Amino acid sequence: MGIASKNTASFGPSLRIGVLGGGQLGRMTIQSAIDFDARVEVMDPSADAPCSNFTHRFVQGDLNDAEAVVAFGRNLDCITIEIEHVSVEGLRTLEQQGVRVIPKPDHLATIQDKGLQKQFFEANGIPTAPYQLIDNVSDVGAMGFPIVQKMRKGGYDGKGVVVLKDEASIDKAFTVPSVLEAAVDIDKELSVIVARNSAGETKCFPVVESVFDPVANLVDYLIAPAAITAAQAAEAERVAQQVVEAMDFEGLLAVELFLDTSGSILVNEVAPRTHNSGHHTIEANVTSQFEQHLRTVLDLPLGSTAPVHAVGAMVNIVGTADAQGTPDYKGIDVALATEGVHPHLYGKSQVKPFRKMGHVTITGGSREEVLERMMRIREQLAVEGKQAPSA
Repeated sequence: MGIASKNTASFGPSLRIGVLGGGQLGRMTIQSAIDFDARVEVMDPSADAPCSNFTHRFVQGDLNDAEAVVAFGRNLDCITIEIEHVSVEGLRTLEQQGVRVIPKPDHLATIQDKGLQKQFFEANGIPTAPYQLIDNVSDVGAMGFPIVQKMRKGGYDGKGVVVLKDEASIDKAFTVPSVLEAAVDIDKELSVIVARNSAGETKCFPVVESVFDPVANLVDYLIAPAAITAAQAAEAERVAQQVVEAMDFEGLLAVELFLDTSGSILVNEVAPRTHNSGHHTIEANVTSQFEQHLRTVLDLPLGSTAPVHAVGAMVNIVGTADAQGTPDYKGIDVALATEGVHPHLYGKSQVKPFRKMGHVTITGGSREEVLERMMRIREQLAVEGKQAPSA
């Protein structure tokens, strides 16, 4: 069981896994890989990326440079990603050379382009908001208002998305090729993380309910299981599995969903990697999303996604609105003094406004208990910046 390595046994310390991207997702993947006694090697454009001091080999390089990606990955047994904005061409070359690539390059090419994503959903009968593709800002009003405009490529963590309420807001519109989406009357924002291996085995984590910061357009906190009906939860999982099966996807896929006010489940977008909406699984589930991702990369049987606590939650720790400089964490002592709370700091050397710097997970026996703890801690958590003293 497991991958057939080109040069080694299929499992053990000589197994070499490459990760494109050296941020917090890669760092937490390395923590899980230790349990598999696997060697993780990382490529990232930043010399002080969070993974740089924790990996067997760190390469500083452009993730969108096909030649650099091939040079990094050519001697690896398998390669994966922690960010989708990477060279598909480079990954296709590595796959042709016998390196196992998860997610598959063709799937990544579709997901990188939000326009191709929407066309895929439409072609496969996957419920999603009405949309239109545009090439320039002159077409922004084609669907009327209010609308959501998304850059087709390059957006992440709330960047590349803008809500245009009326014609007066057109000056906020992007001027690049974009997707226009009819604004959904949202009741709840949900997420289902689903894993699928080469045998077609799939497992879903329980449905997560996310609450977003309206200023930063980032997840503020999340809680699982979501406060929805059993029928709605079943439909959310069905739709998530429909996506992976229609794509014949292999790997870990985060399926972001809307529950609208009429009770319908719609796919917002997908991410082919570990995801912010799955961080609570480190403490809250039998298998974390990071271990599950590694199981798909290594083509191993999938782990149980059952919860080990009745309720799990997560709060992001982000930079304050004016944060710049060396991170100065606030409220961690309050979190550590609270039962069922586990902090995870990402090791980023510089804080910026609303930059994700860490998270805490909260577990407990009831939704009310966990929410009370979470809200109390959330008011204390922040990251300010310390400026270096002038010479």
